[in-house]
Amino acid sequence: MSISIVVDHVSFAWPDGTTVLDGLDAAFPAGRTGLIGLNGSGKSTLLRVIARELTPASGSVSVRGVVGYLPQNLPLAAGRSVSDLLEIGRVRAALHAIEAGDVAEENFAAVGDDWDVEERARAELDRLGLRHVGLDRTVGTLSGGETVMVSLAARLLKRPDVLLLDEPTNNLDLDARRRLYDAVSAWQGVLLVVSHDRALLELVDQIAELREGSVRMYGGNLTSYEEQAEAEQQAAERSVRTAEGEIRRRRRELVDSAIRIDRGQRYGRKAFENKKVPKMVAGALKRKAQVSAGKQRALHAERLEEANERLSEAEQAVRDDAEIRIELPGTEVPAGRTVLTLPLEPRSAPAESPDDGPDDGPDDGSGAGPAVGRVAVLETLVVRGPERIALLGPNGSGKTTLLKRIVAHGAHVPLRYLPQRLDLLDDRLSVVDNVRAMAPSASVNEVRARLARFLFRGDRAGQAVGTLSGGERFRATLAALLSAEPPPQLLLLDEPTNNLDLASVRQLAQALSAYRGALIVASHDLPFLEELGITRRLRQDRDEGLAES
Repeated sequence: MSISIVVDHVSFAWPDGTTVLDGLDAAFPAGRTGLIGLNGSGKSTLLRVIARELTPASGSVSVRGVVGYLPQNLPLAAGRSVSDLLEIGRVRAALHAIEAGDVAEENFAAVGDDWDVEERARAELDRLGLRHVGLDRTVGTLSGGETVMVSLAARLLKRPDVLLLDEPTNNLDLDARRRLYDAVSAWQGVLLVVSHDRALLELVDQIAELREGSVRMYGGNLTSYEEQAEAEQQAAERSVRTAEGEIRRRRRELVDSAIRIDRGQRYGRKAFENKKVPKMVAGALKRKAQVSAGKQRALHAERLEEANERLSEAEQAVRDDAEIRIELPGTEVPAGRTVLTLPLEPRSAPAESPDDGPDDGPDDGSGAGPAVGRVAVLETLVVRGPERIALLGPNGSGKTTLLKRIVAHGAHVPLRYLPQRLDLLDDRLSVVDNVRAMAPSASVNEVRARLARFLFRGDRAGQAVGTLSGGERFRATLAALLSAEPPPQLLLLDEPTNNLDLASVRQLAQALSAYRGALIVASHDLPFLEELGITRRLRQDRDEGLAES
């Protein structure tokens, strides 16, 4: 298998001195590779180094061919056109000028060999399910998912040899995800993708895990990796138990040896005291016994030290992915209490066709199943008690808009909103200072204790938010929201799993199980919603409004 990307002893640190990569060596083969690892392990940074967006402090990267890179957080300019996002705006303008009779040399230079650029762009957008998106449409009118797919089309238009994707399914509804899966399956070049999307990771040829500063390759897809990792985990745990048993045995041997030596010394003293041996002989025996005892103690101590080293090595091989813990009694909402009443824009649902059966309606990509399964369009959104509501719907249907309307309208209880772009915190301030800004009455020690439950311990709590990874930033934002004064009894989450690694998604679901307030979660991550214990599903539609599902 040929190697397409070589990372040779690469180190990188942020300007504040935070080290992300330290002498990293890695080699990525041809084919599709899924890059996984805990949040903060350096996955996104590594992609940016490979894409030459970041320059390493030391080491080098070599890549065979042209690189196309789709970042996790796309730089957006709402006034730009889709053509600009596709990076064909200048060529289109020149083409249109030539068609209008302007034969200036600079127009022909701008077009070059791209006379069919509009047709190719249109074909790429259509293939990715964006037939409805015009080339002159402004970026500000696109949903987050549509923006991601247009940006992917831009990369594919350049026909790269190597494609780097950082969490490409963020913000995508189920239908868009399926089209992206198809594009990945059909990709013939080299692909390196950072993702927590299980379905996407099932399509790769190998998994690369970035853990504790090194990359390890596993053949096969995510399922194969998990089987191998579980086998390694079990072997590591057995090694720990064996090492612990050896330490207990070595300690007993050390104690037994000390007892034997003490008995021998007491016997020698008694023999001398009872005149059984001459003083000179007794002295020689004593010196010999002391030398022997010293050697025995040193030998047993050395064996115990070796056993401790083997235990330390065995413990390092055991995976210990800490869990987020939430203890917030102040967020509890009594059953039946009305926490939100929001009047909705009056809309009427179209009549169902008499030919539509109960199970044969098309899946709209919202995760809500066939459209004919909806009960009724809502005129007022009422949330009572500690409900857990899933807000479903395709990209561009208005889920984020609805959440923002709830924030603007207000609720009957304290509420907090976690947006997709995680822009609530001040990048210049530390995690501690950001939390204190939302909880001014809490002491520094109280804030640090809370942050420890969100896995920010020691120096990590003092790190500037601007240097955090996407998943770390999410944890910091969630910690700030849930520590806010007063404690939120209604929590609005917009695609909360977007920037989280596989372990963190599981941890977040476990953590939110301890939250006793009401939840409204907009998400396309169906396994995550199932883990949350959703009690009610609502579907947002572009034309019909909000409906029970």
